[in-house]
Amino acid sequence: MTIDSHHHLWRYSSEEYGWIDDAMSPLKHDFLPRDLVAVMQEAGIDGSVAVQARQSVEETRWLLKLADECDAIRGVVGWAPIVGSEFPGVLDEFRQRKKLSGLRHILQAEPVDYMLRSDFNSGIRMLLQYGLAYDVLIYERQLPQAIEFVDRHPEQVFVLDHIAKPRIRDGMVEPWSSMVREMGKRENVWCKVSGLVTEADWTSWTAGLLKPYLDTVVDAFGPQRLLAGSDWPVCLVASGYVRWFEVLNDYFAKFSDAEREAIFGGTAIQVYKLR
Repeated sequence: MTIDSHHHLWRYSSEEYGWIDDAMSPLKHDFLPRDLVAVMQEAGIDGSVAVQARQSVEETRWLLKLADECDAIRGVVGWAPIVGSEFPGVLDEFRQRKKLSGLRHILQAEPVDYMLRSDFNSGIRMLLQYGLAYDVLIYERQLPQAIEFVDRHPEQVFVLDHIAKPRIRDGMVEPWSSMVREMGKRENVWCKVSGLVTEADWTSWTAGLLKPYLDTVVDAFGPQRLLAGSDWPVCLVASGYVRWFEVLNDYFAKFSDAEREAIFGGTAIQVYKLR
């Protein structure tokens, strides 16, 4: 089964999605399951993981409702108030929601040391008993703190989103490459091959330009710890859904059948416990 391990859904409003500026005008409308299923079918993708875009429990409830109503959405990475007294209650509320696969906080918008706070780490320690993965959304500059963070939780499953957002637009491979290779030494960390085109120049990127970054994460994590994802609809500012999967399919064409099966679905099913 092929899985898109990372996409979003929303009902657009300028108030709730203020980060969508005029340069991202293709994103200024609703993206709902029917839209998702249409592009998945065109790309030959069987299932997906919906990921939070707003930091609200209400959005997580909404995504889980959509997942219950849409067989193509196999899992949800939601948001919950990890820092705060209400966190245990929210986890208990979601305990029976079988499609809740993980949680995420938009760490890229926080100070670099936010993920090292004691209250944040106390919340992360609670995830083990619920069997939830944790998605790490950061920029390259936050990798040193992220490495220290994951080292505090050697039993927790972590998924590094968007290969930690290297400076592709600037053509910079280092120091990202060295740091992501260090992160890859942690066997409880997986990596999503997604979000590259939006870190590149939106109008002039090429598959060749992305190759050094793809080569690095293959070397750092190995094929068995990579998950293919679209970052749809955000990717639409730089690439169509089908085009992105064509780029990935071309790059991984020479890999073994077993490796491709892992990258394009098997690993996501394992890490997110998809049904």
